Amino acid sequence: MSIRGLLGFMLAQGSWNKDLAHQRAHFMGNEAKIKGVNVLLGPFIGPIGRVVTGGRNWEGFSVDPYLSGTLVHETVSGIQDAGVVTSTKGFVVSDWGAQMSGVASALAGLDVAMPNGAGKWAGNLSLAINNGSVPESRLDDMATRVLASWYKMKQDEDFPAPGYGMPADLTKPHEVVDARNKGAKPTLFDGAAEGHVLVKNSKGALPLDSNRMKLISVFGYSAKAPNYNTPEGADNPWRFPPWTMGLQAANATEVNIGWMGNLSISYTDIAPNGTLVSGGGSGASAQSLISAPFDALISQCREDGTALSWDLESGNPDVNPTSDACIVVGNVWASEGYDRPTLRDEFTDRLIENVASQCANTVVVFHNAGVRLVDSFIDHPNVTAVIFAHLPGQESGKALVSLLYGKTNPSGRLPYTVARDEADYGRVAKPDLTLPGDQYGMFPQSDFTEGVFIDYRHFDARNITPRFEFGFGLSYTTFDYSDLSASTVSDALQPYPTGQVVEGGQEDLWDVVAVVKATITNSGKRDGKEVAQLYLGIPGENTPAKQLRGFEKPLIPAGVTATVRFELTRRDLSVWDVEAQKWLLQKGSYQVFVGRSSRDLPLVGTLTI
Repeated sequence: MSIRGLLGFMLAQGSWNKDLAHQRAHFMGNEAKIKGVNVLLGPFIGPIGRVVTGGRNWEGFSVDPYLSGTLVHETVSGIQDAGVVTSTKGFVVSDWGAQMSGVASALAGLDVAMPNGAGKWAGNLSLAINNGSVPESRLDDMATRVLASWYKMKQDEDFPAPGYGMPADLTKPHEVVDARNKGAKPTLFDGAAEGHVLVKNSKGALPLDSNRMKLISVFGYSAKAPNYNTPEGADNPWRFPPWTMGLQAANATEVNIGWMGNLSISYTDIAPNGTLVSGGGSGASAQSLISAPFDALISQCREDGTALSWDLESGNPDVNPTSDACIVVGNVWASEGYDRPTLRDEFTDRLIENVASQCANTVVVFHNAGVRLVDSFIDHPNVTAVIFAHLPGQESGKALVSLLYGKTNPSGRLPYTVARDEADYGRVAKPDLTLPGDQYGMFPQSDFTEGVFIDYRHFDARNITPRFEFGFGLSYTTFDYSDLSASTVSDALQPYPTGQVVEGGQEDLWDVVAVVKATITNSGKRDGKEVAQLYLGIPGENTPAKQLRGFEKPLIPAGVTATVRFELTRRDLSVWDVEAQKWLLQKGSYQVFVGRSSRDLPLVGTLTI
C-alpha cells in the first residue's frame, strides 16, 4: 500500500495545499523506508499537462510550472526528510527500456539505466571506457552521484535491506511488512476532501440538508467499488496486471493493447467497472481499502433515515419523481501507454441529461484523471451542482459525502483550465502523432512553437473565455479581498544574479526581493479555507499577461479577517536572457494581481523594480 496511490498527484494539485503535499510525501517516504525501498521514482515534472489529452497527466501536479514546482518541492523535501531518495522523473535515470544509445547516453549524463543496461551498456560500457570512447572520469561521476545520494540520505546507517518488504509474488506465502501509519489518516481524508473542486452550485443545491432528504437516487458506474481488488498470480494472462497497474475499474485488455503503441483502435473514455481512485500505469498503486461513494452514501442515509434508490448500470435509468436529490457519478479514464481519445464521453453526457430531464436537483460528480469538458449539460437548469473529484484515493466516498452534506467546506481549485470546446486549447489539445510511413515514422516530433502559452496563458493571449478558469473553485462561504500592498525588500536588484552556483542555480536567485500582502475577510456564515492566488504581469515582449507566482491557503473562521503574505524571489521576477544565458531581473513596472482565480482578481497594483 502506498500513500502515493491513496492520494493521487492530481488530487494533491487540486488541493493547492503545500502543507498537505508535504505530509503526503513524508508518509510516502516512511512507507518506502520501512519496506526497504531506497529510491522513489518521482515526482513527475517536465512538460506534463502540455498535451491536454495526455494519458499520464494525472501523474504530475499541474500544467502550470509554478504550481507544479511548488508542490514538487514539498514532495521532494517530504520524502527525503524520511530518508528516501527521490528521482524527479526525467533526470539521470532512464525510463524502463528508454535507453536508446550507449556511449552517447553516458556522455550526455545518464547515470542509471532501468531496468538494466542490457543491449546498450552491459559489458559495452566497460569496453567504451577501455577504448577511450567514454572517459573513466565519467564512470567515476556516475558512481559518485549514485553513492552521494545514498550517503546524504544516511541509508548506510539505519536502513532496511533493499526490498525487505517487497515480495516478488504477493500470491505466494511471504512475510507481511505492514508500513501503514495510523497517523496518515487525517492526511488521507483532508487530501481527498480538499482535492474535490466544486464548480457549480445553483439553487442552493449543496450542502444537502439531512433533515430534508427523504429520498436520494444514485446513478452512474463510478459510484461503486470495482468488483475485485486482489493481486493476480504469476500465471495471469496480462503483461500489465489490473491490480498492479490500477486497472480494476478499467478495460484491462485495452490498456495492455494501448501500452504496446497500437494507435489503430478506438479506446474507451471511461473506466466502466467502478469508481476511480487512481489512473492507470506504473504511477498507480494497489489499494488495500476503498471507500466508494455508494458505500459512504448508504452509511449517511442509514444514519439520517433517508431512503436510497439506485441504478448503477443503465445509461437511461428510470428516476423516482419524488427524489429530493439525484447524484450522478461518472469518471474520466487515463493511463500510461496511450492518450485519451477525447475530453468528454457521450455515454456519461447522455446519462446526465437523461437523469436531469427527470430530476430537478441533479448533482454531478466526476472522478477525473484529467480535464473533462462539460458544456453539453452544464447549463441544464436541473443540473444544480458539479464536482470534479479528481482521483481521491481510499477516502473517496467518505470525503465526498462529507462535502455533499457540508461537514467539510469545499476548498479545492482547478489546476488546469476547463474549456468550452476542445478546439479552444489549440494545437496542444491532442498529441503530435505520426504513423509508420510518415516522415518521422514512429518518432513523432513536437516543436513547442506555442512557447509558454499553454492553458490559462494561452486563453489569456487569445482572449478565449473558458468554461472554468485555472484556479477556480467554489466554497460554501464567501471571501472578500482588500488592502493590497507590494514593495521591494532588498537593495540587491542588479540585473543578473552574482551568487555561487548551488543546487537549483546561482544561490541568490532564491533571495526574497519583494513582498506582496493582501487582506481577506470571510464574509459568509461558515468557516472555510481560501486559496489566495498571486499573479504577476512581468514586463517584456512575448510574455504572458499574467503568471502564477504565489498561493496561500489560510483557514479563516466566519467573520474573521486574515492577512496573506507572498514572498517573491529574484527567480520569480526574472526572465531568461538567451544571450547572457542568465536569469535577468528587469527594471520597470510589474503588474500585481491577487484574487480567487486566474480570472477573478479583484486586487490590482504595481511593483516597481
